[in-house]
Amino acid sequence: MAPKGPKFELKTPKGTKDWEGKDMVIRDKIFSTITEVFKRHGGVTIDTPVFELREILAGKYGEDSKLIYDLADQGGEICSLRYDLTVPFARWLAMNKDVQQIKRYHIAKVYRRDQPAMTKGRMREFYQCDFDIAGALYDPMLPDAEVIRIVNEVFEALGWRGTFTIKLNHRKILDGIFQVCGVPEDKIRSISSAVDKLDKLPWADVRKEMVEEKGLDGEVADRIGEWVVLKGKRDLLEKLRADEKLAANESMQQGMNDLDLLFTYLEHFNASETVSFDLSLARGLDYYTGVIYEVVTEGSAPSSTPAPQEVVPAPKKRGKKSSTDPDEDRSSDPSVGVGSVAAGGRYDNLVGMFSGKAQVPCVGISFGVDRIFSITKARMEADKNAAAVRRNEVDVYVMAFGGSGFKGLLKERMSVCASLWQAGIKAEFLYKVKPKLQNQFKAAETNGVPFAVVLGEDELAQGKVKIKEMGLGDGHPEKEGVLVDLASVADEVKQRLMRKAELDGMTIQAEGLRVVHGVRGEEVTPGEAAAAVEIAAPVDDDKQQQQ
Repeated sequence: MAPKGPKFELKTPKGTKDWEGKDMVIRDKIFSTITEVFKRHGGVTIDTPVFELREILAGKYGEDSKLIYDLADQGGEICSLRYDLTVPFARWLAMNKDVQQIKRYHIAKVYRRDQPAMTKGRMREFYQCDFDIAGALYDPMLPDAEVIRIVNEVFEALGWRGTFTIKLNHRKILDGIFQVCGVPEDKIRSISSAVDKLDKLPWADVRKEMVEEKGLDGEVADRIGEWVVLKGKRDLLEKLRADEKLAANESMQQGMNDLDLLFTYLEHFNASETVSFDLSLARGLDYYTGVIYEVVTEGSAPSSTPAPQEVVPAPKKRGKKSSTDPDEDRSSDPSVGVGSVAAGGRYDNLVGMFSGKAQVPCVGISFGVDRIFSITKARMEADKNAAAVRRNEVDVYVMAFGGSGFKGLLKERMSVCASLWQAGIKAEFLYKVKPKLQNQFKAAETNGVPFAVVLGEDELAQGKVKIKEMGLGDGHPEKEGVLVDLASVADEVKQRLMRKAELDGMTIQAEGLRVVHGVRGEEVTPGEAAAAVEIAAPVDDDKQQQQ
């Protein structure tokens, strides 16, 4: 008998959640989509501890350092939960001096004591998917351009074509603007953090923070305001170059030369259409040294403008709950958006902070899977035509039926399942000795299993079983299934699965859609899609190989 103690609420900690069912299926699909792109670009994966020595993380995140989870001293080393995957990667590079260049990806959980908004993917425990290119042997801006190409490929593969923007800036351009406008060197990082809030606050509130909280001269803030509200593409770069004071600044020159080269490479990578050169983008992390970027989409921005005090929550008051409680979930707060769904940049000096070896230049991107998930799920729920999400990937349900005296054919069902598993086919059967046929069909239909292998006593006596494709309409010639030899059931199932996959692929092409578990673009009538599939189906093998 459990000892009596104080009552407590059985729940997960604030800012965390349990994952299960269809949510896991959607999230796993996001993981696999991102990983496929990473591998396409030569990425290799590593893993690092979930906690690091506190001194490793200290001083790397600017004002966000207060969000790091510190662990209690257990009589050994002083540690903290990792805040991101970038600093641990830099520490790994510093420890592995033989690694001179690498394309590395890492998918893992990170931890931040931020104010949660769970349904918007703003959590305290969440996944990041990072891709970084490290090495001193690369020519300028080539790795940076490939990272932006990777961003485009990931979101297009997720079905987000036309719905995302890659905001781009350069730390040296931003620093150059601050220097020319008269910002003291010791205030550049704090002013940069204030500018980074322009996606949440109007300029008037950001200016107020600069002047009243950061101590910046009002005239200097006004000069900054003339520039940081601008956005464009190469045209904005030319506007910066046309200003004599900015063009004479050494930091500006370096940044503008980098972006000029980057825009050229992006055009050749067919990756420039989604890019917006945005001077308000600052990225608050201290380790960035060059190009910086973040990805925004529908839902990234709040639906209403928050008051300044809501952006930086007031300290929690004992015995009171309010909208400024830093622990209160703000999912229903219209002043809180999802935020950026991916972000990154160049960090050339971070590795050198951990060792005396030469600097290892790095550039990378981090995808926020939980934020991507929240937007994906919301779009699916809003789309009435979205395909149902299956809880597992079973392709075949093995069933049995019979008349009076039917004993269930349990051993035979188990034997057929074993042969299908041996052939690499995903299969299940009902855990009942004498199952009812309707219960077996219900189990298959509930999860959208595409095929059934149906065992009957008479058919088995002839060495036959029936393969039935689920969901066929009345009048279809194979509505009741097709008899095949028991000995070749695995091969027969494989052929049908391949044929179904090909037809499904042609259907998607005919519709002109990018579909990822029900996320769709424009709609096409079923009749138009069916007609297009019928036309597309008889493809000559030789022509197909040439393509």
